[in-house]
Amino acid sequence: MQTGRCLCGAVTYELAGDLIATAVCHCDHCQRQGGSAFSVNLIAHESQMTIHGELKAYEERGELGDQVYVRRRFCGTCGSPILSEITLSAGIIAVKAGTLDDKSAVNPNVEAWCVDKQPWVALPGMAVSMERE
Repeated sequence: MQTGRCLCGAVTYELAGDLIATAVCHCDHCQRQGGSAFSVNLIAHESQMTIHGELKAYEERGELGDQVYVRRRFCGTCGSPILSEITLSAGIIAVKAGTLDDKSAVNPNVEAWCVDKQPWVALPGMAVSMERE
């Protein structure tokens, strides 16, 4: 069981069971949302997560604006990003590793959207590197 929270503590959560992966995402949207070069995400099934408190959502739509492909959920009080729902992969979520209470065991093994990766970023030990998703 892993626990986490937003910056102000209005939202807390528990994440149970084994993760699908721990992934670094270099996409432009993760860079903008996190204000950094990439985001570190715990990939899990939504059934593994229990959330306490209210999250707001921002929906990212496809190029034509017709389909929601990522629902970014965050604390409405402090703005901390908590998770992204990957709507095209029903039931899969990406929990923002920076919100964990104990981050010491986080060990990313996958990186995605390397096409948007900043040229000064070099991450060792990635088992899988994908240009896109």
